[in-house]
Amino acid sequence: MSRSFDAVIIGAGHNGLTAAGLIAKRGRRVLVVERRDRIGGMASSEEFHAGFRSAGLLHDSSGVRQRVVDALDLTRHGLVTTAGRPDVLALTPGGGAIPLYGDEGRTVAALQTALPDDAPRYHGYRAVLARLRPVLRDFLDRPAIDLTEIETMSAWEALTRAIGVRRLGKRDMMELLRLPPMCVEDWLAEWFASGPLRAALALPAVAGSFLGPRSPGSNFNLLLDEAGSGRAVTKGGPMLIAALERAARHHGAEIQVGAPVARILAGTSGAEGVVLESGEEIRARVVAASCDPSQVFLRLLPPGIIPSALEHKTTKIRTRGTTAQVLLAVRGPVRFRGAADASWEFARLCGDVEDLERAFDPVKYRALPERPALDVHVPTEVDADLAPAGDSVVSVLAHFVPYDLDGGWNAAAKDLLAKRVIGLLEEHVSGLSGRIAGLHVSSPVDLEARYGMTGGNIHHIDHGLDQRMIRPAPGCCRYETPVRGLILCGSGSHPGGGLTCAPGSMAARTLLDHGARRL
Repeated sequence: MSRSFDAVIIGAGHNGLTAAGLIAKRGRRVLVVERRDRIGGMASSEEFHAGFRSAGLLHDSSGVRQRVVDALDLTRHGLVTTAGRPDVLALTPGGGAIPLYGDEGRTVAALQTALPDDAPRYHGYRAVLARLRPVLRDFLDRPAIDLTEIETMSAWEALTRAIGVRRLGKRDMMELLRLPPMCVEDWLAEWFASGPLRAALALPAVAGSFLGPRSPGSNFNLLLDEAGSGRAVTKGGPMLIAALERAARHHGAEIQVGAPVARILAGTSGAEGVVLESGEEIRARVVAASCDPSQVFLRLLPPGIIPSALEHKTTKIRTRGTTAQVLLAVRGPVRFRGAADASWEFARLCGDVEDLERAFDPVKYRALPERPALDVHVPTEVDADLAPAGDSVVSVLAHFVPYDLDGGWNAAAKDLLAKRVIGLLEEHVSGLSGRIAGLHVSSPVDLEARYGMTGGNIHHIDHGLDQRMIRPAPGCCRYETPVRGLILCGSGSHPGGGLTCAPGSMAARTLLDHGARRL
Protein backbone atom coordinates (compact mmCIF):
# COMPACT_ATOMS: atom_id res chain seq x y z
CA MET A 1 0.00 0.00 0.00
CA SER A 2 1.34 3.43 -0.93
CA ARG A 3 -0.01 6.96 -0.77
CA SER A 4 1.33 10.13 -2.38
CA PHE A 5 1.51 13.71 -1.10
CA ASP A 6 3.31 16.89 -1.98
CA ALA A 7 4.92 16.96 1.46
CA VAL A 8 5.18 14.58 4.38
CA ILE A 9 6.15 16.04 7.75
CA ILE A 10 7.72 13.92 10.46
CA GLY A 11 6.44 14.88 13.90
CA ALA A 12 3.24 16.61 15.03
CA GLY A 13 4.77 18.94 17.61
CA HIS A 14 4.33 22.70 17.44
CA ASN A 15 6.96 23.13 14.71
CA GLY A 16 5.68 20.24 12.60
CA LEU A 17 2.10 21.50 12.81
CA THR A 18 3.23 25.04 11.99
CA ALA A 19 5.04 23.87 8.87
CA ALA A 20 2.07 21.69 7.89
CA GLY A 21 -0.40 24.55 8.17
CA LEU A 22 1.72 26.99 6.20
CA ILE A 23 2.51 24.52 3.41
CA ALA A 24 -1.11 23.33 3.17
CA LYS A 25 -2.28 26.94 3.06
CA ARG A 26 -0.41 27.28 -0.24
CA GLY A 27 -2.54 24.52 -1.74
CA ARG A 28 -0.18 21.58 -1.29
CA ARG A 29 -1.27 18.13 -0.13
CA VAL A 30 0.36 17.57 3.25
CA LEU A 31 0.51 14.58 5.59
CA VAL A 32 1.89 14.80 9.14
CA VAL A 33 3.01 11.48 10.64
CA GLU A 34 3.43 11.26 14.43
CA ARG A 35 5.06 8.36 16.26
CA ARG A 36 3.00 8.79 19.44
CA ASP A 37 -0.72 8.27 19.89
CA ARG A 38 -1.31 12.00 20.28
CA ILE A 39 -0.16 15.23 18.71
CA GLY A 40 1.65 18.09 20.41
CA GLY A 41 5.02 16.66 21.38
CA MET A 42 6.46 18.50 24.38
CA ALA A 43 3.50 20.89 24.36
CA SER A 44 0.86 18.18 24.78
CA SER A 45 -1.25 17.75 27.90
CA GLU A 46 -0.99 14.32 29.54
CA GLU A 47 -2.64 12.68 32.54
CA PHE A 48 -0.09 11.86 35.24
CA HIS A 49 -2.47 11.06 38.13
CA ALA A 50 -6.15 10.16 38.10
CA GLY A 51 -8.05 13.37 37.36
CA PHE A 52 -4.89 15.49 36.96
CA ARG A 53 -3.24 16.49 33.68
CA SER A 54 -0.13 18.48 32.88
CA ALA A 55 -0.16 21.63 30.77
CA GLY A 56 2.78 20.35 28.74
CA LEU A 57 6.49 20.06 29.34
CA LEU A 58 7.43 23.52 28.06
CA HIS A 59 6.13 26.27 30.33
CA ASP A 60 6.99 29.49 28.52
CA SER A 61 4.81 30.31 25.51
CA SER A 62 5.79 33.99 25.29
CA GLY A 63 8.08 33.29 22.33
CA VAL A 64 5.34 32.21 19.92
CA ARG A 65 5.82 34.36 16.82
CA GLN A 66 3.05 36.78 16.02
CA ARG A 67 3.62 36.31 12.31
CA VAL A 68 2.67 32.63 12.71
CA VAL A 69 -0.45 33.62 14.65
CA ASP A 70 -1.38 36.01 11.84
CA ALA A 71 -0.42 33.77 8.91
CA LEU A 72 -2.52 30.85 10.18
CA ASP A 73 -5.20 33.06 11.76
CA LEU A 74 -4.78 31.15 15.00
CA THR A 75 -7.08 33.46 16.95
CA ARG A 76 -9.88 32.32 14.67
CA HIS A 77 -8.96 28.76 15.62
CA GLY A 78 -9.20 29.37 19.35
CA LEU A 79 -5.85 30.88 20.34
CA VAL A 80 -6.01 33.46 23.13
CA THR A 81 -2.98 35.46 24.23
CA THR A 82 -2.23 37.55 27.30
CA ALA A 83 -2.01 41.32 27.29
CA GLY A 84 1.78 41.30 27.67
CA ARG A 85 4.82 39.39 28.84
CA PRO A 86 4.08 36.88 31.63
CA ASP A 87 4.66 37.83 35.26
CA VAL A 88 7.26 35.72 37.11
CA LEU A 89 7.79 35.43 40.87
CA ALA A 90 11.42 35.02 41.92
CA LEU A 91 11.44 33.00 45.14
CA THR A 92 14.34 34.00 47.41
CA PRO A 93 16.09 32.25 50.31
CA GLY A 94 14.21 32.48 53.59
CA GLY A 95 10.74 32.41 52.05
CA GLY A 96 10.86 35.82 50.36
CA ALA A 97 9.88 36.77 46.83
CA ILE A 98 10.74 39.34 44.17
CA PRO A 99 7.94 40.09 41.68
CA LEU A 100 9.13 40.43 38.09
CA TYR A 101 6.12 41.72 36.20
CA GLY A 102 5.74 41.83 32.47
CA ASP A 103 5.11 45.54 32.93
CA GLU A 104 8.39 47.35 33.56
CA GLY A 105 6.86 50.08 35.70
CA ARG A 106 5.24 47.59 38.08
CA THR A 107 8.53 45.74 38.43
CA VAL A 108 10.42 48.92 39.32
CA ALA A 109 7.75 49.81 41.88
CA ALA A 110 8.06 46.35 43.45
CA LEU A 111 11.86 46.55 43.48
CA GLN A 112 11.74 49.90 45.26
CA THR A 113 10.26 48.04 48.21
CA ALA A 114 12.18 44.76 47.95
CA LEU A 115 15.54 45.95 46.56
CA PRO A 116 15.73 49.76 46.71
CA ASP A 117 19.39 49.83 45.56
CA ASP A 118 18.64 47.87 42.40
CA ALA A 119 15.30 49.47 41.48
CA PRO A 120 16.76 52.57 39.75
CA ARG A 121 18.97 50.39 37.54
CA TYR A 122 16.20 48.19 36.21
CA HIS A 123 15.03 50.85 33.74
CA GLY A 124 18.56 51.15 32.35
CA TYR A 125 18.89 47.37 32.02
CA ARG A 126 15.61 47.12 30.12
CA ALA A 127 16.57 50.10 27.96
CA VAL A 128 19.73 48.35 26.70
CA LEU A 129 17.71 45.25 25.87
CA ALA A 130 15.13 47.37 24.06
CA ARG A 131 17.79 49.07 21.92
CA LEU A 132 19.42 45.76 20.97
CA ARG A 133 16.09 44.03 20.42
CA PRO A 134 15.59 44.95 16.71
CA VAL A 135 18.89 43.37 15.65
CA LEU A 136 18.48 40.35 17.92
CA ARG A 137 14.89 39.86 16.76
CA ASP A 138 16.11 40.04 13.17
CA PHE A 139 18.56 37.22 14.00
CA LEU A 140 15.70 35.17 15.44
CA ASP A 141 13.20 35.83 12.68
CA ARG A 142 15.35 35.27 9.61
CA PRO A 143 17.12 32.12 8.41
CA ALA A 144 20.64 31.90 9.76
CA ILE A 145 23.66 33.12 7.83
CA ASP A 146 25.57 30.09 6.57
CA LEU A 147 29.17 31.26 6.77
CA THR A 148 30.31 28.25 4.72
CA GLU A 149 28.17 29.43 1.80
CA ILE A 150 28.16 33.18 2.34
CA GLU A 151 28.16 33.80 -1.40
CA THR A 152 24.61 32.42 -1.58
CA MET A 153 23.26 35.33 0.47
CA SER A 154 21.53 37.88 -1.72
CA ALA A 155 22.84 41.43 -1.83
CA TRP A 156 19.48 42.65 -0.52
CA GLU A 157 19.59 40.34 2.50
CA ALA A 158 23.17 41.36 3.30
CA LEU A 159 22.29 45.05 2.95
CA THR A 160 19.20 44.94 5.17
CA ARG A 161 21.06 43.03 7.87
CA ALA A 162 23.95 45.50 7.77
CA ILE A 163 21.62 48.50 7.92
CA GLY A 164 19.88 47.04 10.97
CA VAL A 165 23.19 46.74 12.81
CA ARG A 166 24.39 50.18 11.71
CA ARG A 167 21.26 51.82 13.06
CA LEU A 168 22.29 50.81 16.57
CA GLY A 169 24.90 53.52 16.71
CA LYS A 170 28.51 53.17 17.81
CA ARG A 171 27.87 52.51 21.51
CA ASP A 172 25.29 49.79 21.03
CA MET A 173 27.21 48.21 18.16
CA MET A 174 30.08 47.74 20.60
CA GLU A 175 27.67 46.26 23.14
CA LEU A 176 26.38 43.85 20.49
CA LEU A 177 29.95 42.63 20.02
CA ARG A 178 30.79 42.57 23.72
CA LEU A 179 27.74 40.98 25.33
CA PRO A 180 27.06 37.63 23.56
CA PRO A 181 30.38 35.93 24.49
CA MET A 182 30.06 36.97 28.13
CA CYS A 183 28.77 34.82 30.93
CA VAL A 184 25.35 35.98 32.03
CA GLU A 185 26.44 36.53 35.63
CA ASP A 186 29.13 39.04 34.63
CA TRP A 187 26.72 41.18 32.66
CA LEU A 188 23.96 41.10 35.26
CA ALA A 189 26.52 41.98 37.94
CA GLU A 190 27.21 45.19 36.00
CA TRP A 191 23.63 46.17 36.75
CA PHE A 192 22.41 44.62 39.98
CA ALA A 193 23.82 44.00 43.46
CA SER A 194 21.23 41.42 44.53
CA GLY A 195 22.34 37.82 43.97
CA PRO A 196 18.76 36.45 44.04
CA LEU A 197 17.64 39.00 41.45
CA ARG A 198 20.57 38.16 39.17
CA ALA A 199 19.88 34.43 39.57
CA ALA A 200 16.21 34.82 38.65
CA LEU A 201 17.04 36.87 35.56
CA ALA A 202 19.81 34.43 34.57
CA LEU A 203 17.82 31.18 34.85
CA PRO A 204 16.22 31.31 31.36
CA ALA A 205 19.70 31.71 29.87
CA VAL A 206 20.94 28.41 31.28
CA ALA A 207 17.73 26.37 31.60
CA GLY A 208 17.86 23.10 29.67
CA SER A 209 21.48 23.62 28.65
CA PHE A 210 24.91 22.45 29.78
CA LEU A 211 25.68 25.94 31.03
CA GLY A 212 25.94 27.66 34.38
CA PRO A 213 25.63 31.40 35.04
CA ARG A 214 29.43 31.73 34.82
CA SER A 215 29.74 29.77 31.56
CA PRO A 216 31.07 31.84 28.64
CA GLY A 217 28.43 32.56 26.03
CA SER A 218 25.48 32.11 28.38
CA ASN A 219 24.65 35.79 28.07
CA PHE A 220 23.74 35.28 24.41
CA ASN A 221 20.83 33.10 25.52
CA LEU A 222 19.60 35.85 27.83
CA LEU A 223 19.70 38.39 25.02
CA LEU A 224 17.82 36.09 22.64
CA ASP A 225 15.26 35.11 25.28
CA GLU A 226 14.49 38.74 26.01
CA ALA A 227 14.36 39.67 22.33
CA GLY A 228 11.98 36.84 21.46
CA SER A 229 9.61 37.25 24.39
CA GLY A 230 6.20 38.84 23.95
CA ARG A 231 2.57 37.97 24.53
CA ALA A 232 2.06 34.54 26.07
CA VAL A 233 -0.57 31.97 25.10
CA THR A 234 -3.37 31.56 27.62
CA LYS A 235 -3.33 27.95 28.88
CA GLY A 236 0.08 27.52 27.24
CA GLY A 237 1.17 24.68 24.99
CA PRO A 238 -2.07 22.67 24.87
CA MET A 239 -4.05 25.67 23.57
CA LEU A 240 -1.32 26.42 21.03
CA ILE A 241 -1.37 22.84 19.76
CA ALA A 242 -5.17 22.79 19.51
CA ALA A 243 -5.16 25.99 17.44
CA LEU A 244 -2.33 24.78 15.19
CA GLU A 245 -4.13 21.49 14.57
CA ARG A 246 -7.38 23.24 13.65
CA ALA A 247 -5.54 25.60 11.31
CA ALA A 248 -3.61 22.79 9.61
CA ARG A 249 -6.74 20.71 9.08
CA HIS A 250 -8.65 23.79 7.92
CA HIS A 251 -6.14 24.19 5.11
CA GLY A 252 -6.38 20.53 4.17
CA ALA A 253 -3.45 18.92 5.97
CA GLU A 254 -3.90 15.34 7.14
CA ILE A 255 -2.51 14.12 10.48
CA GLN A 256 -1.81 10.48 11.29
CA VAL A 257 -0.87 9.48 14.86
CA GLY A 258 0.59 6.16 15.95
CA ALA A 259 2.70 6.22 12.79
CA PRO A 260 6.41 6.02 13.66
CA VAL A 261 8.77 6.46 10.71
CA ALA A 262 11.18 3.59 10.12
CA ARG A 263 13.23 5.33 7.44
CA ILE A 264 13.28 8.15 4.96
CA LEU A 265 13.18 7.09 1.32
CA ALA A 266 16.08 8.77 -0.43
CA GLY A 267 18.17 8.06 -3.48
CA THR A 268 20.32 9.85 -6.03
CA SER A 269 17.44 12.20 -6.89
CA GLY A 270 16.86 13.13 -3.26
CA ALA A 271 14.11 12.46 -0.74
CA GLU A 272 11.16 10.50 -2.08
CA GLY A 273 9.00 9.92 1.01
CA VAL A 274 9.02 7.78 4.15
CA VAL A 275 8.39 4.20 5.20
CA LEU A 276 6.45 3.71 8.42
CA GLU A 277 7.26 0.97 10.91
CA SER A 278 4.01 -0.67 9.83
CA GLY A 279 5.56 -1.13 6.41
CA GLU A 280 3.38 1.46 4.70
CA GLU A 281 5.19 3.51 2.11
CA ILE A 282 4.28 7.17 1.72
CA ARG A 283 5.59 8.95 -1.34
CA ALA A 284 6.20 12.69 -1.27
CA ARG A 285 8.00 15.31 -3.28
CA VAL A 286 9.54 16.73 -0.09
CA VAL A 287 10.11 15.48 3.45
CA ALA A 288 10.23 17.92 6.39
CA ALA A 289 11.58 16.52 9.65
CA SER A 290 10.73 18.21 12.94
CA CYS A 291 12.57 15.55 14.96
CA ASP A 292 16.11 16.35 16.06
CA PRO A 293 18.89 16.29 13.43
CA SER A 294 20.66 13.33 15.03
CA GLN A 295 17.55 11.23 14.44
CA VAL A 296 17.37 12.38 10.84
CA PHE A 297 20.99 11.99 9.78
CA LEU A 298 22.06 9.00 11.89
CA ARG A 299 18.91 6.86 12.10
CA LEU A 300 16.33 7.65 9.43
CA LEU A 301 18.44 8.21 6.31
CA PRO A 302 20.06 5.34 4.39
CA PRO A 303 23.78 4.88 5.12
CA GLY A 304 26.07 6.86 2.85
CA ILE A 305 23.39 9.27 1.64
CA ILE A 306 24.85 12.32 3.38
CA PRO A 307 28.48 13.49 3.13
CA SER A 308 30.80 11.80 5.61
CA ALA A 309 31.83 15.20 7.01
CA LEU A 310 28.22 16.00 7.94
CA GLU A 311 27.75 12.57 9.44
CA HIS A 312 30.85 13.09 11.58
CA LYS A 313 29.74 16.55 12.68
CA THR A 314 26.33 15.17 13.62
CA THR A 315 27.95 12.64 15.97
CA LYS A 316 29.64 15.57 17.74
CA ILE A 317 26.49 17.66 18.27
CA ARG A 318 25.97 18.18 22.00
CA THR A 319 22.53 16.92 23.01
CA ARG A 320 22.88 15.90 26.67
CA GLY A 321 19.71 16.83 28.52
CA THR A 322 19.93 18.58 31.89
CA THR A 323 16.23 18.94 32.74
CA ALA A 324 13.77 16.68 34.55
CA GLN A 325 10.07 17.27 35.14
CA VAL A 326 8.32 16.71 38.45
CA LEU A 327 4.52 16.87 38.28
CA LEU A 328 2.50 17.27 41.46
CA ALA A 329 -1.24 16.74 41.93
CA VAL A 330 -2.08 19.04 44.84
CA ARG A 331 -5.29 19.24 46.84
CA GLY A 332 -6.37 22.83 47.18
CA PRO A 333 -4.73 26.03 45.90
CA VAL A 334 -1.00 26.75 45.81
CA ARG A 335 0.06 30.06 47.33
CA PHE A 336 3.65 31.27 47.63
CA ARG A 337 4.72 32.89 50.89
CA GLY A 338 6.15 36.35 50.49
CA ALA A 339 3.91 37.17 47.52
CA ALA A 340 1.43 39.99 47.95
CA ASP A 341 -0.76 38.76 45.12
CA ALA A 342 -2.94 35.73 45.76
CA SER A 343 -1.65 33.48 42.99
CA TRP A 344 1.20 33.31 40.51
CA GLU A 345 1.33 31.12 37.45
CA PHE A 346 5.11 31.20 37.02
CA ALA A 347 7.87 31.14 39.61
CA ARG A 348 11.63 30.58 39.67
CA LEU A 349 13.41 29.06 42.63
CA CYS A 350 17.17 29.17 42.31
CA GLY A 351 18.43 30.99 45.42
CA ASP A 352 21.12 33.53 44.70
CA VAL A 353 23.62 33.41 41.87
CA GLU A 354 26.09 31.38 43.96
CA ASP A 355 23.38 28.75 44.53
CA LEU A 356 22.67 28.68 40.80
CA GLU A 357 26.33 28.03 39.97
CA ARG A 358 26.57 25.35 42.68
CA ALA A 359 23.47 23.67 41.26
CA PHE A 360 25.23 23.46 37.89
CA ASP A 361 28.46 21.95 39.22
CA PRO A 362 27.23 18.37 39.97
CA VAL A 363 25.84 17.77 36.48
CA LYS A 364 29.41 17.87 35.15
CA TYR A 365 30.13 14.84 37.31
CA ARG A 366 26.86 12.98 36.56
CA ALA A 367 25.49 13.69 40.04
CA LEU A 368 22.20 15.14 41.31
CA PRO A 369 22.40 18.66 42.73
CA GLU A 370 21.36 19.10 46.36
CA ARG A 371 19.30 22.13 45.37
CA PRO A 372 18.39 22.03 41.67
CA ALA A 373 17.21 25.23 40.03
CA LEU A 374 13.44 25.12 39.62
CA ASP A 375 11.16 26.61 36.99
CA VAL A 376 7.65 26.30 38.44
CA HIS A 377 4.33 26.46 36.60
CA VAL A 378 1.02 26.51 38.48
CA PRO A 379 -1.74 26.99 35.89
CA THR A 380 -4.10 29.60 37.28
CA GLU A 381 -6.91 28.76 34.87
CA VAL A 382 -7.28 25.19 36.06
CA ASP A 383 -10.45 23.65 34.72
CA ALA A 384 -11.88 20.17 34.45
CA ASP A 385 -9.31 19.40 31.74
CA LEU A 386 -6.43 19.71 34.21
CA ALA A 387 -7.64 19.05 37.75
CA PRO A 388 -10.75 18.66 39.89
CA ALA A 389 -12.37 21.93 40.97
CA GLY A 390 -10.36 23.69 43.66
CA ASP A 391 -7.24 21.56 43.22
CA SER A 392 -3.95 22.41 41.53
CA VAL A 393 -1.40 21.05 39.10
CA VAL A 394 2.22 22.00 39.78
CA SER A 395 4.73 21.39 37.01
CA VAL A 396 8.37 21.76 38.01
CA LEU A 397 11.25 21.77 35.56
CA ALA A 398 14.27 20.82 37.64
CA HIS A 399 17.43 22.04 35.93
CA PHE A 400 21.01 20.72 36.12
CA VAL A 401 19.78 17.13 36.39
CA PRO A 402 22.13 14.82 34.43
CA TYR A 403 20.96 12.61 31.59
CA ASP A 404 23.75 10.13 32.31
CA LEU A 405 23.28 9.98 36.08
CA ASP A 406 25.95 7.95 37.86
CA GLY A 407 24.25 4.68 38.79
CA GLY A 408 21.42 5.18 36.31
CA TRP A 409 17.87 6.47 36.58
CA ASN A 410 16.22 3.92 38.86
CA ALA A 411 13.25 4.36 41.21
CA ALA A 412 15.50 5.41 44.10
CA ALA A 413 17.09 8.19 42.02
CA LYS A 414 13.69 9.53 41.00
CA ASP A 415 12.44 9.41 44.58
CA LEU A 416 15.49 11.36 45.72
CA LEU A 417 14.95 14.02 43.06
CA ALA A 418 11.25 14.33 43.98
CA LYS A 419 12.15 14.65 47.67
CA ARG A 420 14.61 17.46 46.97
CA VAL A 421 12.19 19.31 44.69
CA ILE A 422 9.33 19.09 47.18
CA GLY A 423 11.64 20.16 50.00
CA LEU A 424 12.61 23.28 48.10
CA LEU A 425 8.99 24.09 47.29
CA GLU A 426 7.94 23.65 50.91
CA GLU A 427 10.24 26.51 51.87
CA HIS A 428 7.79 28.72 49.98
CA VAL A 429 4.44 26.85 50.02
CA SER A 430 3.10 26.06 53.48
CA GLY A 431 1.98 22.47 54.08
CA LEU A 432 2.60 21.38 50.52
CA SER A 433 3.75 17.80 51.15
CA GLY A 434 0.63 16.96 53.14
CA ARG A 435 -1.59 17.97 50.22
CA ILE A 436 0.16 16.04 47.44
CA ALA A 437 -2.26 13.46 46.07
CA GLY A 438 0.09 12.14 43.41
CA LEU A 439 3.36 12.86 41.64
CA HIS A 440 5.23 11.80 38.54
CA VAL A 441 8.94 12.21 37.83
CA SER A 442 10.34 12.22 34.29
CA SER A 443 14.13 12.06 34.07
CA PRO A 444 15.97 13.23 30.95
CA VAL A 445 16.10 9.57 29.93
CA ASP A 446 12.32 9.33 30.27
CA LEU A 447 11.90 12.49 28.20
CA GLU A 448 14.11 11.01 25.49
CA ALA A 449 11.98 7.88 25.35
CA ARG A 450 8.66 9.74 25.41
CA TYR A 451 9.39 12.50 22.92
CA GLY A 452 12.12 10.89 20.83
CA MET A 453 14.70 13.63 21.40
CA THR A 454 18.31 12.52 21.52
CA GLY A 455 19.80 12.83 25.00
CA GLY A 456 16.51 14.08 26.42
CA ASN A 457 17.47 17.66 25.58
CA ILE A 458 14.39 19.91 25.66
CA HIS A 459 15.99 22.15 23.01
CA HIS A 460 16.91 19.14 20.80
CA ILE A 461 20.44 20.59 20.61
CA ASP A 462 22.20 22.28 23.50
CA HIS A 463 21.97 26.07 23.54
CA GLY A 464 25.70 26.74 23.65
CA LEU A 465 26.89 29.86 21.86
CA ASP A 466 28.37 27.91 18.96
CA GLN A 467 25.24 25.78 18.55
CA ARG A 468 22.98 28.86 18.55
CA MET A 469 25.03 30.59 15.86
CA ILE A 470 25.38 27.52 13.59
CA ARG A 471 22.48 25.13 14.07
CA PRO A 472 22.68 22.17 13.63
CA ALA A 473 25.83 22.14 11.45
CA PRO A 474 27.47 24.08 8.61
CA GLY A 475 25.81 23.36 5.30
CA CYS A 476 22.33 22.75 6.72
CA CYS A 477 21.72 25.68 9.06
CA ARG A 478 19.20 27.22 6.64
CA TYR A 479 16.82 24.22 6.87
CA GLU A 480 17.85 22.58 3.61
CA THR A 481 20.11 19.53 3.74
CA PRO A 482 22.51 17.89 1.26
CA VAL A 483 19.63 15.52 0.40
CA ARG A 484 17.51 17.32 -2.18
CA GLY A 485 13.91 17.65 -1.00
CA LEU A 486 14.72 16.99 2.68
CA ILE A 487 14.48 19.90 5.09
CA LEU A 488 14.78 20.28 8.85
CA CYS A 489 11.98 22.12 10.64
CA GLY A 490 12.36 21.32 14.35
CA SER A 491 13.94 22.84 17.45
CA GLY A 492 17.35 21.54 16.38
CA SER A 493 17.29 24.15 13.61
CA HIS A 494 17.67 27.91 13.77
CA PRO A 495 16.80 29.80 15.96
CA GLY A 496 16.52 27.03 18.58
CA GLY A 497 14.19 25.38 21.04
CA GLY A 498 11.17 26.52 22.99
CA LEU A 499 7.55 27.19 22.12
CA THR A 500 8.20 29.67 19.32
CA CYS A 501 7.04 27.99 16.07
CA ALA A 502 9.93 29.89 14.44
CA PRO A 503 11.87 26.90 13.01
CA GLY A 504 8.71 25.40 11.55
CA SER A 505 7.57 28.64 9.96
CA MET A 506 10.94 29.61 8.47
CA ALA A 507 11.54 26.09 7.17
CA ALA A 508 8.14 26.14 5.46
CA ARG A 509 8.88 29.53 3.94
CA THR A 510 12.27 28.30 2.71
CA LEU A 511 10.65 25.23 1.19
CA LEU A 512 7.84 27.10 -0.51
CA ASP A 513 9.73 30.14 -1.74
CA HIS A 514 13.09 28.88 -2.90
CA GLY A 515 14.41 25.95 -0.91
CA ALA A 516 13.95 22.39 -2.10
CA ARG A 517 12.49 23.63 -5.40
CA ARG A 518 10.11 20.71 -5.56
CA LEU A 519 6.91 22.44 -4.61
